[in-house]
Amino acid sequence: MDVVNRLTAQKTFIGSSDEAIRLIRLIALCANSDAPILIQGETGAGKEVVSRELHRQSARSAKNFVGINCAAIPAQLLESELFGHKKGAFSGAIADRVGRFQLADQGTLFLDEIGDMPLDLQVKLLRVLEEREVMPVGASRAVPFDVRLIAATHQDLEGMVARKEFREDLYYRLNVVPIVIPPLRDRQTDIAELCHYYISLYSDDRKMSFTPKSIEVLSRYRWPGNVRELANLVKRLSVLSPEPDIELATIPAAYLPPQLAELLRAEEQEDETSEPGLPPAFMAQLGQETTSKLSQPVSEVERIVRLSQSMDSLPKEGIATKNLLGDIESNLIRVALTQSEGNVSKAAKLLQIGRTTLIQKLEKYQIETAL
Repeated sequence: MDVVNRLTAQKTFIGSSDEAIRLIRLIALCANSDAPILIQGETGAGKEVVSRELHRQSARSAKNFVGINCAAIPAQLLESELFGHKKGAFSGAIADRVGRFQLADQGTLFLDEIGDMPLDLQVKLLRVLEEREVMPVGASRAVPFDVRLIAATHQDLEGMVARKEFREDLYYRLNVVPIVIPPLRDRQTDIAELCHYYISLYSDDRKMSFTPKSIEVLSRYRWPGNVRELANLVKRLSVLSPEPDIELATIPAAYLPPQLAELLRAEEQEDETSEPGLPPAFMAQLGQETTSKLSQPVSEVERIVRLSQSMDSLPKEGIATKNLLGDIESNLIRVALTQSEGNVSKAAKLLQIGRTTLIQKLEKYQIETAL
């Protein structure tokens, strides 16, 4: 079962944002009307999902929902697909064929990407809608039908009408009830809900989930491919993630959309620069006198922190801060790797940095992960 069918079978339109709620209410209002509906929205926004939900809530739900993508079928075959043909009507017509209008009789016909329909076929479609009957190619008698028509497009039909690329009379015939689906970037509060829904759909028995940090990054991505892109990415992550808790930092950048990978890198750099660093000027006072002030045994890191807090001046020769902090960082990485038995992902969590960042630091300090 494809993504659209699985979504429709379980929960039709995911989202609790104001935009999603308005759309859900509009679907409920329009479902039982037989008025033609024109759904507009970007590619991947969920136009077919909305059309199936309109059918599911209608009085025609017990009958067929028949869809056809007008952009996916060659122009010379689209007429036959829509209206049917008789045997011998043209070369290759070796048998009668029932068209989509007849297949959807008493049900719903969904014409996806109606903006890609050729102009000459638009004329025939307009006649069919007005007369409520189709003439199969090569037939001598028209066949009546009863369908609820839903059309959809990602194109600007009004602009196409102005440029004479789409028939004005057909546009008004289709656009009786307009439904506009907002892009995913305009309902970012729905992204977490969508991610959790799709990972439960794709992870089977693994019981996977996204970390809060990953959800935060995904919510900042603009999703040019909308819900379809999100669903496909979640499916990919369910395969690639080595842990049940999906952390984007553990996924190679090559498997992420370029803009999302860049956003993740920026997020990691921001985390690193925002982390509080140890005061740099303290090594000058690592003498016996200062050390003796510590009343009980402590770790090396704790000792350094306490000494730094007691400093009130720097030595005249200065301090090599870069080398000092590098030594501290490399030692902490070694400790984390030892504690995690060489598991880079677990070590990264202990250090509270991304896995990709830790790998870069391992290369920087030439640390072997077999520690």
